[in-house]
Amino acid sequence: MLVALFRLLARLPLSWLHGAGAALGWLVYWSSPAYAARLRENLQASGVCSGAAQCAAMLSAAIAETGKGATELIAVWFGRDEEVARLVVECERWNIVEAARARGDGIIFLTPHLGCFEVSALYAAQRMPLTVLYRPPKKRWIEPLMVAGRSRWQAAVAPANLRGVRMLYKALARGEAVGLLPDQAPGMGEGVWADFFGRPAYTMTLVRRLQQASGAAVIMAFAERLPAGRGYRLHLEALAANQLDEATLNRALEAQVRRCPEQYLWSYNRYKIPDGAKPPES
Repeated sequence: MLVALFRLLARLPLSWLHGAGAALGWLVYWSSPAYAARLRENLQASGVCSGAAQCAAMLSAAIAETGKGATELIAVWFGRDEEVARLVVECERWNIVEAARARGDGIIFLTPHLGCFEVSALYAAQRMPLTVLYRPPKKRWIEPLMVAGRSRWQAAVAPANLRGVRMLYKALARGEAVGLLPDQAPGMGEGVWADFFGRPAYTMTLVRRLQQASGAAVIMAFAERLPAGRGYRLHLEALAANQLDEATLNRALEAQVRRCPEQYLWSYNRYKIPDGAKPPES
């Protein structure tokens, strides 16, 4: 029943879903003081805005964009294949992906919590085999919807556990592509402390380990949400894989966020201390 409803809603114009999402963003912001405080703190501490007026405007935009990120999942996960395939209306520098494929060493796509990170993976999966790492949601009923929505075309999903990580290694060994959220906070023992917008963030070591084991190309990707429901512009940038330690990775992430800071998920608890992890040195 729920899936049928979402499939029906997916036929609505993207602009309508984004309009509803902007309202939802404000509703959640005003109804959850802890959520609102974390969003404000992360945005203001990042330094991406300066002055009270600019920061207030960016905060308002970020609240609305966060809500759009939730409601657009209806179009991305439940829309018909031909409709989802048309969501990305512009793609910058796809040639770097083709060049990496020609070398045959595999590709590690890094998609931060920026813009519509769901649609960027599906754009790639239309063109090549892609295995995407995901963390099962706390609400168990969402997981089958998530897996179904992400398993289109040549995409496969890998849970964020030992079995899933092995799937990534095997995909790269076959010369295929994998996808990760590089700014997702890892569990204890799976990361190191590295500054992210001037504050220590527990940062995954998996990207570096995958690249060193496979020799794969590393490409940052994010889908910018265009105004008026026009779709998405996919941005791609190749990173120097031989210099990709965790500090360098976070600087590369910061550079992407600065291109479109209002569409970053500032409400994400990026600076949490994982259970059992030693806090960063002050």
